[in-house]
Amino acid sequence: MEYQSYKTVSANAQTVTKEWLVIDATDLVLGRLASRIALVLRGKNKANYTPHVDCGDNVIVINAEKIRLTGKKLTDKVYVRHTGYPGGQRFANPKDLLVRKPTVVLEEAVRGMLPKNRLGAELLRNLHVYAGPEHPHQAQQPKTVTFNEI
Repeated sequence: MEYQSYKTVSANAQTVTKEWLVIDATDLVLGRLASRIALVLRGKNKANYTPHVDCGDNVIVINAEKIRLTGKKLTDKVYVRHTGYPGGQRFANPKDLLVRKPTVVLEEAVRGMLPKNRLGAELLRNLHVYAGPEHPHQAQQPKTVTFNEI
C-alpha cells in the first residue's frame, strides 16, 4: 500500500478561491444572521477549510438598519465601550445604535463570533455592511444569496 497517495491538502493564500456574496438583512434575526456570516467569513462552509488561513468569502450585507432583535434585547442589551480617559466608560443599547450607526450592531455581533486574534481581524476586513439597499461593490460581480442558502 502506498502511503503517499493520501495527502492532506491545506489551503493557502494562493490556492483559495474567494467569492463575493450579497445578503439582504431585512427582517432577519441578528444573532442567527451573524452566525451564518461568521461561518462564511471563516470559510467553514467550504471543503478546503483550513483553520489558520483566510479561506472564506467576502460578504456584503445590505439593509442592516432593518435587522430584527427578538425579545427585549432592543432596549435591554447593553454595548459597553471605553474612550480611554478616566471615567470614559460609555453605554449604548441597540435601539440607540440603530438610529445613530445602524451598521455597528451587526458588525459587533459578527466580531464576537470570529477568533480573537490577527486572523479574526483579517477576516473582519472581508465584511462590508451598509445601512441602505445600495453598495459600491458592483465591479466585483457579487452573487445574491438568501439566508437559507448559506
